[in-house]
Amino acid sequence: MLLFVELTTMIETRAGVRSGKPCFIGTRIAVYDVLDYLAAGMTPSEIAGDFPELSEQHVLAAVEFAALRERRLATPA
Repeated sequence: MLLFVELTTMIETRAGVRSGKPCFIGTRIAVYDVLDYLAAGMTPSEIAGDFPELSEQHVLAAVEFAALRERRLATPA
């Protein structure tokens, strides 16, 4: 079952870490890195397997984060 998460509990932006890109809390893994791996064909379980700091829930949070950002960009001001 896919559950939406409160993104602020999983993703943060810190000055001086990965040039201020959104990263998973407690890591230097950027959201866009996970999205790139998904786009390249990796599954959430493969990504979580390669990065022990992340769970499949983190991968889903990256997708949710991207969807929310896209929605904001697509919505006229």
